[in-house]
Amino acid sequence: MTSRAPFYFALFVLITAGLALAVLRHVELGIPWLPGEQRPVWLVEARVDFQAQQEPVLASLNIPDQPPGFLLLSEQAASPGYGFSIVEHDGNRRAEWSKRFAEGPQTLYFKAQLIPDTVGDDTPGGPAPVAKPVFWEEPQATAVREVLQQARSKSSNPESLTRELIKLMQPETPEQNTTLLTSGTNYVSLLERMLNHAGIPARIADGLQLEDARRRQTLKPFLQIYNGERWLTFNPYTGAQGLPEHIVLWRQTAVSLLDVMGGSDSQVTFSMLRQTVPALQLARVEANDNGLGFLSLYQLPIEEQSMFRMLLLLPIGALVVAFMRIVIGIRTSGTFMPVLIAVAFVQTSLVPGLIAFIAVVCLGLLMRGYLSALNLLLVSRISALIILVIFITTGISIVGYQMGFNTGMTVTFFPMIILAWTIERMSILWEEEGAREVLIQGFGSLFVAVVAYLAMSAPLASHLTFNFPELHLVVLGLILLLGQYTGYKLSELRRFHPMKAYEP
Repeated sequence: MTSRAPFYFALFVLITAGLALAVLRHVELGIPWLPGEQRPVWLVEARVDFQAQQEPVLASLNIPDQPPGFLLLSEQAASPGYGFSIVEHDGNRRAEWSKRFAEGPQTLYFKAQLIPDTVGDDTPGGPAPVAKPVFWEEPQATAVREVLQQARSKSSNPESLTRELIKLMQPETPEQNTTLLTSGTNYVSLLERMLNHAGIPARIADGLQLEDARRRQTLKPFLQIYNGERWLTFNPYTGAQGLPEHIVLWRQTAVSLLDVMGGSDSQVTFSMLRQTVPALQLARVEANDNGLGFLSLYQLPIEEQSMFRMLLLLPIGALVVAFMRIVIGIRTSGTFMPVLIAVAFVQTSLVPGLIAFIAVVCLGLLMRGYLSALNLLLVSRISALIILVIFITTGISIVGYQMGFNTGMTVTFFPMIILAWTIERMSILWEEEGAREVLIQGFGSLFVAVVAYLAMSAPLASHLTFNFPELHLVVLGLILLLGQYTGYKLSELRRFHPMKAYEP
């Protein structure tokens, strides 16, 4: 006897591959499992105000490039009368506005959409950064040397040295050296210089606290050090390591935040708004920049997408038909005719589709009865039935349109050839088995078609089949597994009902 182990192993591989590919698509492309999922999006607007001096103006604003913890979704400028461009130089991105002549108060806007991203990479590209040389004058040089020596004695790596240095520089622990260093000096810039003097690459990063519907916000300074592998962020006042939640680092380099030529009294403020957008929409946008984006059906033209959206529902209907016939034991007219009828129901909606289907089949059976009296050959009879079915559906569409029912026109979605062949089979079945068998198979076909329609029209089914087409490998595995079922069908169990009379 042939072992079925290879068959079951192949089924396991098939189902596992389908699920693994779906999970990979979900992780890499961000496609949600459920339809209608929403993801937060922050709309951040930078407003630049300055006073023009009646001469050519060039304003340059530092803008983020995929800041840690966020993905830059889109960006745009809104400044009428100004030329705008985004330029990159030495890894820095800047928004530049230009105008030949301007005078009086000027306002420029830059908007960016940011989405939270927990899979960010803080590892810098290119060569590793090095500490910048720093020159100190006395007595600051001696004070810096003594404070750093105290911090080193209580630390073991760049992170702990940074924390200890911040603690020593706090007002709660005043010392002569720290008082000397902090008097009349930018505190965060002082920490940056001291860390670079200690051989630890350090820089100042400007962060923006994201709060819904806030206006006129300014950037807050954060301290960053390079520990040999990645940049680490510290609160320069508390020493807390890590980037707080809802903080976007707008500027992470040593370049200036805002430069204005041809203007004075310049300043930049920020406003922000929290929005929600469909997760699927974001996944489609992100897929264009992802290596697996070419596997998405959204890359196809819209017309082909509509076609595949319907075709990819057919395996769900096939699974329903296989289960209803093999396990439940419902008899249908034709093997997969209910699937095609269910597809027509998806287009026409259920109740109008049922009425139209029953009307077409009943009228077709009446006309088939007349054709049988003519003793035509099978090919001619089927061909004539196809033409008659077309006339019937056309008539129903016209009558439905004249009566104001738009669903009457959607009857044309019914498969004409399948309908004609179904009418022919039912007519032959009527002659051989009687009307009872015709009703059993006819209503069995309708029942299975309705169940398949309910499964295919579910929003979850449409979402999963189109966005995760590899899940059809799982459907294929289940259908093959159903093909191994050799037990009783549920409809056959009623035959054993009389045995209850003989129970003791």
